[in-house]
Amino acid sequence: MMDVLKQLLGRLHPLIVHLPIGFIILGLLLQWYDRKRLEYQKVIPLVYLWGAISATIACITGYLQYLGEGYTFDTVKWHLWSGIATALFSFLMYGKLKGLKLLDFLSKVPVLALSVVFFILISFTGHQGGNITHGEDYLIEPLPNSVKSALGFETFEEKKIELNEDNWEDALIYEDVVKPILNNNCVSCHNPKKNKGELLLHTEEGILKGGENGEVVVSENASKSELFTRMNLPFEDDDHMPPEGKKQPTNEEIKLVGAWVDAGYPFDGSIKELGLEKDLFLSFFPEKYDKDYPDIEIKAASQDSITAIEKTGVHIDLISKTSNFLSVSTLNKPSFGDSDFKTLLPIKNQIARLDLGGTKVTNAIFEQLALFPNLTILKLDNTSVTGQHIEALASLEHLKSINLTTTDFEEAHLQKLTHFKNLQKVYLYQSKVDYKGRQTLKDGQIQIDYGNYELPHIASDSIVY
Repeated sequence: MMDVLKQLLGRLHPLIVHLPIGFIILGLLLQWYDRKRLEYQKVIPLVYLWGAISATIACITGYLQYLGEGYTFDTVKWHLWSGIATALFSFLMYGKLKGLKLLDFLSKVPVLALSVVFFILISFTGHQGGNITHGEDYLIEPLPNSVKSALGFETFEEKKIELNEDNWEDALIYEDVVKPILNNNCVSCHNPKKNKGELLLHTEEGILKGGENGEVVVSENASKSELFTRMNLPFEDDDHMPPEGKKQPTNEEIKLVGAWVDAGYPFDGSIKELGLEKDLFLSFFPEKYDKDYPDIEIKAASQDSITAIEKTGVHIDLISKTSNFLSVSTLNKPSFGDSDFKTLLPIKNQIARLDLGGTKVTNAIFEQLALFPNLTILKLDNTSVTGQHIEALASLEHLKSINLTTTDFEEAHLQKLTHFKNLQKVYLYQSKVDYKGRQTLKDGQIQIDYGNYELPHIASDSIVY
């Protein structure tokens, strides 16, 4: 029961410790404010007395927290002794201002000098407490490394994990992957200047040595390795690492640390040599932006041309604020036919997305579409096209997607699509192509989407309401 009470009272310290700080700062401010008015001469000593009493309670609860929470004495000694000194100095300031005879030896010491010393003492004590809870680099952590170095703080450069399709297997598992994860997320608290838990994570030797509680990695057993399990704890858990307020590793980074430990935590060797799965590293590959317009620069279309075309009922939009490519739709002009196509020629170089769905166009449109060099997305759904002459579009090197849903597109023309350089997707729902037939073309490069999606059966489907 005593242990529980000791731990409970100890955990009140972070709450109580702010009381003496408030009282002492209030007393110092009142002294400065009342230096000429002399209106609060009876109040200021009382404020310092409250500060002294609350500081004494803070010292007691702080000492109980030190005993109950397992801090090493080296970690808390400066905060502990300066806290005791602050409590004693509060009583001293009370006695000095009250004119107690016991403190006649301070009669020749100016109150201003004592107040300056008091302010330095309370600042030092608070700073030491902050170092314990938030770390020595709490205030300077957001600063750039160049500024930290100039201030004399040791820095550990963050290293980006750079992997891609070509180099991921050749990357060194520790040097190129695990070390950057530890360096970016853990080393700020586990380095020679600040080895929390007596654990160093900036070197192989430090990782192997472990901390005050013993080893942190167990070969081929991540679930029993503190390095991994503490990262994996719920964020609200007191043992979760890194602690609250610190940069947190991503889920993918945590999985990689676990996989590294399960592989025997090797400090040498490549990913390929260890046989680790590619899926573990995909999140570190450069993001691919599959834009629906070419990744090239092009001049803007004439506004006069755009205005003239829009007057015919065709809708035109900029695809992106960072590009001059256009999206053109005939949604509001279902009468659009092959002969109307010439109206789009003034902006043929800027059209990347073209929606002719539900219009009167025929197979003759393919030869005209071949004049649009940057066409990327083409929609011909709900038209009468059958696919004859579609091979004319093979010259469009940016064409990625063709929608032929609800058309008379014939299976005989399917093979022509294999000659398209960058085609990725063809939509053939409700066409004349058998949806049970070819699912891909060109060795899987072109996906055929037939629709007819079916959701898996679940037990609740059989419930009758």
